[in-house]
Amino acid sequence: MNLKTKFSTRDFSNRFTQLADDFYQPQLPTKIKNPYIIHINKKMLAELDMNIEELCLDDFCQIISGNTLFEQSKPSSWIYAGHQFGHFVPQLGDGRALLLGEIKNNNNQYWELQLKGAGQTPFSRNADGRAVLRSTIREYLCSEAMAGLGIATTRSLAMIGSEEEVYREQLEMGSVMCRMSPSFIRFGTFELFASRRQHTQIKQLADFLIEYYYPQCLHENDTNPYQELFSQVVNNTAKLMAQWQSVGFSHGVMNTDNMSILGLTLDYGPFGFLDQYNPQFICNHSDHQGRYRFENQPSIALWNLSCLANAMLSLISTEEAKQSLTQYETIYEHHFLDLMRKKLGLFDGEVEQYHKLITLLLEMLETTQADYTIFFRKLSDYQINSANTSIKELLSDNDKLFKSWSDLYDTFLIKQSLSTEKRKQQMDLINPKFILRNYIAQLVIEEVEKNQNHDFLDNILTILQSPYDEHPDMEKYAGHPPEWANRISVSCSS
Repeated sequence: MNLKTKFSTRDFSNRFTQLADDFYQPQLPTKIKNPYIIHINKKMLAELDMNIEELCLDDFCQIISGNTLFEQSKPSSWIYAGHQFGHFVPQLGDGRALLLGEIKNNNNQYWELQLKGAGQTPFSRNADGRAVLRSTIREYLCSEAMAGLGIATTRSLAMIGSEEEVYREQLEMGSVMCRMSPSFIRFGTFELFASRRQHTQIKQLADFLIEYYYPQCLHENDTNPYQELFSQVVNNTAKLMAQWQSVGFSHGVMNTDNMSILGLTLDYGPFGFLDQYNPQFICNHSDHQGRYRFENQPSIALWNLSCLANAMLSLISTEEAKQSLTQYETIYEHHFLDLMRKKLGLFDGEVEQYHKLITLLLEMLETTQADYTIFFRKLSDYQINSANTSIKELLSDNDKLFKSWSDLYDTFLIKQSLSTEKRKQQMDLINPKFILRNYIAQLVIEEVEKNQNHDFLDNILTILQSPYDEHPDMEKYAGHPPEWANRISVSCSS
């Protein structure tokens, strides 16, 4: 009989230990009672060059639950600051997350492994450091849903359940999630040391990022490498915002401590995807002022970048910071228009020529309260100079608005030499059939918590990881949400 591969035998590295002790605190996980595997993400396991059929599951469960450690692991929690809802908090940190270290795969890519819910850390602020199953399932699904959509994000490796109960507003099932990322460094890491005027640490952090994540910054002629680093972060963040807006994703808590220095979608709490198109959509019940509503996300990202710029002023001049920041809106606008014109099946010419067409479309969707995802998926069936009745039905049969927009749309479609069939193929590759609507996440939570139905979670994860495919057996999850979905409320505790 072949021996199963033990996860605990993997070579582990800890490049972050090159940084000073100021950046993190060593911290062992707190053991959890009777852990069991809820789900292992085969795609991400493969990223670590491992196969679930060859894996020793008990060993894996003990590692991911935090009950045992890799031999070379140096678990730690990281310190950072951040602007939360616009107000600076001078010290935050990983209150319920522990970085185990990193694994290098056969493609020479490093993946950091972080446990979320593995117990108290020095930065837990009197909290228990645990995670409830409800919120763990939401993050587990959404990080993979975003990856399936082609959007930069942290990833999910595995989810562990436990008999241990966690108290929030009531007793809930506890869990631990292992998430993966090239790095979990945040804007707030720079802000912490800037607020303390620890310029040595700021330079050390910037040098670390340039060496391992932004080496191209050293090769830009006549450019301050630290300005180039900041410019790269501006560029990545602007592209990420364009992606969020194009798929109708709302993060909910865009604090600077939730902003990735690599331009990844980081920390999934009260997120939400648009159902009806509403630019003022607020997915976070705790966001009473609507600071992080959907339409505000691009401008909030720019505001957060300005906070990062201020934190880097010991490395870059004010003029260099302004020079990089002024590029943000141009980068964002270009990428957003490019994504939107592709969603419309338009692939010729400069993106700016489609600005009016896209603006009119979004105004029409808002006026008619059309379902954002369903409309774009259905739009691939559009026929030039046709009534397009099935599409118009999604717009509350608003003939006047639809005709005004479709006449302009026809002129662009006629200009490009692309057959209707080819256009449909291309549009279906960028307009997803499936998104993680809140009601779907709620169904998964209920199936796992009440019925211990892990197969349903696996089925939903499958469609989220390949959201552009048809999946005819899961068709009902591509339709309009049920009426009760409107009563779902998520907050920062989600």
